[in-house]
Amino acid sequence: MRKGRFRVSAVQYRLGTIDSFEAFAAQSTHYVCAAQEFGADFVLFPEFFTTQLLSIGDGAGRALPIGRLPEFTDRYRALFTGLARETGMHIIAGTHIVERGGKLYNTAHLFLPDGRVLEQPKLHLTPTEVKEWKLTPGEELRVFGTEHGTIALLTCYDIEFPEIARIAKARGADVVFCPSCTDDQHGFWRVRYSCHARAVENQVYVVTAGTVGSLPTVDFMRMNYGQAAIITPNDVPFPPRGVLAEGVVGEDMIVTADLDLTLLEEVRAAGSVTTWRDRRTDLYPDWS
Repeated sequence: MRKGRFRVSAVQYRLGTIDSFEAFAAQSTHYVCAAQEFGADFVLFPEFFTTQLLSIGDGAGRALPIGRLPEFTDRYRALFTGLARETGMHIIAGTHIVERGGKLYNTAHLFLPDGRVLEQPKLHLTPTEVKEWKLTPGEELRVFGTEHGTIALLTCYDIEFPEIARIAKARGADVVFCPSCTDDQHGFWRVRYSCHARAVENQVYVVTAGTVGSLPTVDFMRMNYGQAAIITPNDVPFPPRGVLAEGVVGEDMIVTADLDLTLLEEVRAAGSVTTWRDRRTDLYPDWS
């Protein structure tokens, strides 16, 4: 591929009850290997896909509580660090609950081929995350420079706030990866429509992935309604609907497409509309 062009895959991860970390590792490895076969440079997993580990249970038929998830952090990090090194891909391993200073954070992880692990805690938490799971929001937006360009990780509810995506673009992000987890159509379409809005407003790519399947024993993860998609601005030379690829709702699968950063530069300079350039910074803040 030419410079400025690279391939991304997004996973519709099927949640189901498991009995060991090894089962989780085998399923995750399967998706990574599938993305590798498609020649992907990046692979995106969904938000909260590691809650599948809670279904391993306590030996008495009860799922583990959310506060036990950090016990798997070392093995989670070792698994995806190894897969990134072995495949040479950038793996955004969805989100995982980590503990810092006695607080729990829903944290997106970027595993680089050179062994580095970069983190972005979720900045905006849903009522369930706050009231039921007692999670703490992150306090800083980061953007990440990679050999393929600058990216940002905005998790699910984060994408519904236009200010944070605009800051990410002002800091150089050309691609926003949005790991997501929604349990019904209302939540799914809120996130999906927001992804399209952020792509139009900032003339960026948005890659989103969601969970499918169910965890019958895990509270608040019993049902999942998800679909992965690779989203563009709505302008020539992109597809009219602004969708490069999308999965089949509820199916166990991955979707793959090529992103070309030079096309973003072209539409920002001379598209049918130039939303990034035409910002009225005399009326509202210039986040750059």
